Amino acid sequence: MAQITINGTSYDFTKGEKILEVALRHDVEIPHYCYHPSMSIPASCRICLAEVAMPNPKSGKLETMGQLKPTCQTDCSDGMVVTTDSPRSMANQKSVMEFLLINHPVDCPVCDKAGECYLQDYSHEYGRGQSRFLEEKVKNPKKDIGPNILLYSDRCIMCTRCVRFTREVTGTDELMVDGRGDREMIDIFPGKPLDNPLAGNVVDLCPVGALLDKEFLFQQRVWFLTKTPSIDGITASGDNIFVEHNDGRMHRIKPRTNMDVNTWWITDEVRHGWKHVHSESRIRMPRVKGMEAFDASTAAHAWKAGVAKAQGTLANAINNKQKTAVLISPMLSCEDAFELGSWVLALDPKAELAVGPIPFSGENRTFKAGFTIYAEKAPNARGVRRVLEALNTQRGGGTVHDYAAFLAALRAKAFGAAVITGNYPSDWVTPELRDAAMTTQIVLIDTLENPLCNIAECVLPGATWTEKGGTFENAKNRLQAFERAIEPIDFVKGELQIGADLRAGFDGRAARPITAEASRTAMAAVPGLACFATEVHVPDLSFEQSSDMQFAEL
Repeated sequence: MAQITINGTSYDFTKGEKILEVALRHDVEIPHYCYHPSMSIPASCRICLAEVAMPNPKSGKLETMGQLKPTCQTDCSDGMVVTTDSPRSMANQKSVMEFLLINHPVDCPVCDKAGECYLQDYSHEYGRGQSRFLEEKVKNPKKDIGPNILLYSDRCIMCTRCVRFTREVTGTDELMVDGRGDREMIDIFPGKPLDNPLAGNVVDLCPVGALLDKEFLFQQRVWFLTKTPSIDGITASGDNIFVEHNDGRMHRIKPRTNMDVNTWWITDEVRHGWKHVHSESRIRMPRVKGMEAFDASTAAHAWKAGVAKAQGTLANAINNKQKTAVLISPMLSCEDAFELGSWVLALDPKAELAVGPIPFSGENRTFKAGFTIYAEKAPNARGVRRVLEALNTQRGGGTVHDYAAFLAALRAKAFGAAVITGNYPSDWVTPELRDAAMTTQIVLIDTLENPLCNIAECVLPGATWTEKGGTFENAKNRLQAFERAIEPIDFVKGELQIGADLRAGFDGRAARPITAEASRTAMAAVPGLACFATEVHVPDLSFEQSSDMQFAEL
């Protein structure tokens, strides 16, 4: 296979690969700003220039090309020798860094990008020890360029990643380069703010602190944050994400590269749609109709009373020869659905199973580079249906109803008792569901306050997807596992654990903690669910980064 030598080490490459691409693939650092694998290569930042030598086809001797070559733009050739740490290459790196920092403000202490800034890192690795520029710096303005994004023009190094993103990835063309020389700036076209559904990705693309997220502005220093790999929990896309959190509280969501799913991007909807996790409207403690409200001192008793009430509610209906049902929300994981469905069927083998309402908004939209936003706003409708259909098959048959059929049966007073689950990011209970539920004994498992809380025989507080582990099946039927990022708030439990506790109570066993992995093992033994042992894509936990900040008591 053809080989190229970079700084004394040989690497294989395929035809058409650039020098920088080979280096990055083998974790060899070559400084770069303007290059990004998703977009065209302008070779404008010039910090990746290196000495390149090629064997003379006649003599076989290495001959150095006259000028330094941009490694981001130069194709590899067999026998090529690249040196990025030669005196000429290093002198270029220092010169580029010196020019970039001439007018750059010294505001690292207050910049949100500090700690993950390429300019900061490269200044330390490749820059000069001190500036030789003594003249007054040019000041460029700060601009509000969209509903979620601020532009600090005096920090910009004109890599044009953001401009190329709006032209080549989204095709929305909001950004341009305006002016020349030291007055050259990124700007929006008049009357056209940066407001496309993928706009937030320019913040991630920006290698410096020029483009910043308004919501994250001055909220946290990045070195305090722990980064946990996860999956989009509010749409059907299954986008791979990082949940970044500190001290039990989420602070931002960023994309996690997966070329089979979301490539390098996520939507603004996913980026900013997690606020319900810390909503004041969260249900934080079990409630039982007819009993006084529980508090922190009686939390253990609250869960015992809630579990007992849930068991008793279904048992009363069964003893009265009435039908029971369970509505499993498409916002829940496959493991949640399995444990809750198994519990209900253990109590009543004839129980009706149904999938909760699946929210839709608009239509699917595919952007210029192929990224698709799905109109379906539930992460696991297919996974929940897959699990419930397998449970139906295991018990000997039955139909998994959709929400419309469940609501019609509820209106017709077909059930003596029903378990209803929610976990939607906003109030999802319609007046029709509220009115229909008033004639049935309801066991509610949900995360946010809603009208069913005042109707239900008992309310058990569930956890959001960031507070538990599990598996989602996205719109392309890809099963993807995710890990818990933060601990459940207050006295909340994940639906997986709630289902296991309820089943243990029915079997007369002591409740024990259960993990998503253990639940997947049990699921794989059920006919039709063997895929949970062989087809689940598990995140690479080496990506998880914990805060390494050390504190000293004063």
